[in-house]
Amino acid sequence: MQQTLDAFINYLKVERQLARNTLVNYQRDLTQAMAYFSEQGIDSWHLIDNHQYRSYTALQHRKNLSAKTIQRQLSSLRRLYAYLIKEQVLSHNPLNGIRAPKSGRRLPKAPDIEQLDQLLTHSEDDPLSIRDQAMFELIYSCGLRLSELIGIDFSDINIPEQQLRVLGKGNKERELPVGQKAIEALQKWLAVRSTLAKSDEPAIFVSRFGTRITQRGVQQRLEKMALEQGLPIHLHPHMLRHSFATHILESSGNLRAVQELLGHVDISTTQIYTHLDFQHLASVYDKAHPRAKKKK
Repeated sequence: MQQTLDAFINYLKVERQLARNTLVNYQRDLTQAMAYFSEQGIDSWHLIDNHQYRSYTALQHRKNLSAKTIQRQLSSLRRLYAYLIKEQVLSHNPLNGIRAPKSGRRLPKAPDIEQLDQLLTHSEDDPLSIRDQAMFELIYSCGLRLSELIGIDFSDINIPEQQLRVLGKGNKERELPVGQKAIEALQKWLAVRSTLAKSDEPAIFVSRFGTRITQRGVQQRLEKMALEQGLPIHLHPHMLRHSFATHILESSGNLRAVQELLGHVDISTTQIYTHLDFQHLASVYDKAHPRAKKKK
């Protein structure tokens, strides 16, 4: 079982080029399942049948694991069996017919426009504060993931064209427009960056040590800025990405465009990730539906 698991993880890493965190999730989920079935005296993935997987899923329920966790575990197992079928080791998937438990769709709370204006409007002029302003303007302007932000190099930014190239999940590149406020903040940061950055550092955003800033470093600085600005919410970088998606969608109603900007492969991810308030939906409905339009 371990040999098969190692081959599968290597396939995901080399051929599918999945992100490191995704590989870690697969490894963890499948290792847990393998440990359980090994205790049952089963030493091969192809010896596990549908009934045994139902028992395993029921056990996960009894452990009070969240529906989302069990969904992910079953998804990892299905992906493993799809690989085994592809490699012609098996002819069927024993997980067919096993349904994952449903979970409620939880939407992260996003700062509103007024709160973001309060956050991004300040007059500090030390290099670290100027860098922070540029980082958070850029996340909100482009809807960046935290990993995408810290991965930006000089070669990725085109200031005159107001464009940014980022490397997203699965090593997929996308080109993004950059708003004027973010461009101005970037130009201000680039003017003082040399006071912190080492001469051979390619990263746009660096720490006080002169090297590429870490994810935790960005998180801590955003928490600090929000606290100093007196915001009544606990902020983390992903909330700025969510605000970007929410505000773009509320203004445009174009879900496909938001999907492209966020770098989502599946539009269903975008539908879960973003939301429209009811008043906006009602307004769009009244204007668009032929049976809802009021007579002039």
